[in-house]
Amino acid sequence: MTGPGDRTGAVASAVVVGAGIAGLAAAAGLAERGIEVTVLEARDRVGGRTHGLEVAPGGWIDAGAAYLGERHTELLALMAEVGLKTTPTTMAGASRFALGAEDATRDGRFPPLNAVALGDMFELLDELTAAVRPDAPWLTPDAERLDTTTAAAWADRHLTHPDARLFFPLFLGEMMAADPADVSVLHMAFYLRSGGGIRYLNAFEGGAQQDRIAGGAHQVCERLADRLGPRVRLGEQVTAVHQDADGVTVHAKGGPYRADVAVLALPPLLADAVEQLPAPPVRRSSARTARGCAVKVNLVYPEPLWRDHGLSGWSVNAEGPLLSTVDDSPAEGGAGVLTGFVTGHEAHRFAALDPQRQRTAAVEQAARLFPMLPDPIGFHVTDWVNEQYSRGCYAALFGPGDWLRHGPTLTAPHGRVHWAGTETSTEYFGLMEGAIRSARRVVAEILAR
Repeated sequence: MTGPGDRTGAVASAVVVGAGIAGLAAAAGLAERGIEVTVLEARDRVGGRTHGLEVAPGGWIDAGAAYLGERHTELLALMAEVGLKTTPTTMAGASRFALGAEDATRDGRFPPLNAVALGDMFELLDELTAAVRPDAPWLTPDAERLDTTTAAAWADRHLTHPDARLFFPLFLGEMMAADPADVSVLHMAFYLRSGGGIRYLNAFEGGAQQDRIAGGAHQVCERLADRLGPRVRLGEQVTAVHQDADGVTVHAKGGPYRADVAVLALPPLLADAVEQLPAPPVRRSSARTARGCAVKVNLVYPEPLWRDHGLSGWSVNAEGPLLSTVDDSPAEGGAGVLTGFVTGHEAHRFAALDPQRQRTAAVEQAARLFPMLPDPIGFHVTDWVNEQYSRGCYAALFGPGDWLRHGPTLTAPHGRVHWAGTETSTEYFGLMEGAIRSARRVVAEILAR
């Protein structure tokens, strides 16, 4: 008996669903090899979970994905190909902390908490990350126990000092935009290992947050889309993908599109919202798969005034809405931008507020942390939790049982349907680098057909 995709023959055409980094990088790679490509994007813009905001004339900041490091070789190569450069993440100066009864200012980024307790916590996390199999997390020793235990339950059992209990959800929120109750221990360990380890992921200088893309990360997708030209079609929400032995039919707002293969470059929750006939043997998500819990708040000032007071703009805070802040001012000047990260459970609470309450809460907290700040001249909230065509950011959160259930088929093509997106990459999962590596894999898969 034969099924979809069993016939042989060179692939001549492809429909790519999703114009984020993964989708556009895959489309560009296929087009370069002579395959006729059409990219369908539901939004009225390209970029996916990258998104630029112009906060001053010619001064752009990132409302979505932003940071990269030297190990992100595929992203750096793609940037060079489309003519983009990096700019260092500014971290000169002291940090601010609001983690207890009194606020604190101190050099470096280590919080004013019990160093032994935090050291023990990081040692335990290092042990978990060292044991996980990054290429196949579901084959990790003791995977069943690790994948059926939440990170919150793990913390309740292993973190006894109050400072470690306080800092753990803040750390997990910063690293992976997760509430500890939403992710399995296996996913937490895999995510940290996949991204290069705790120290690399958490570091600015020499780490995964060392640089930004000059002018904004959204330019990567915009320049790829410019190359593809009219092959990229916006406002085309895809509702169904039907395949047969001869090809695929992708049903979108503008009508059906016929091709030899389809690439679904969508987060798992969105991929499962697309009807497929025949249906895949395993869904991309489960009832325990959660949205990445991130809301990004950009407060714009005439200039980065905190620098004049010896401060870096970095802060870590036990209370929200801004659980951390960073200086994201455009390298070319023109404005000072303090970016606040609202993550984990706090992201859901903050996203439910009306815009005026959001502004009041964020501005008042920023003024407490940095008393020299006037009222901001610009204020932007990017709610990724409720974003219709992302359903979370930085990436989907794999809950209890997800890796054992979905891991073995994460990248396996379903007949003529291939999967791309950072959630399909076991390298740098959740990062722009992972998205591009998934695109490279998909191109190789299709060429190998």
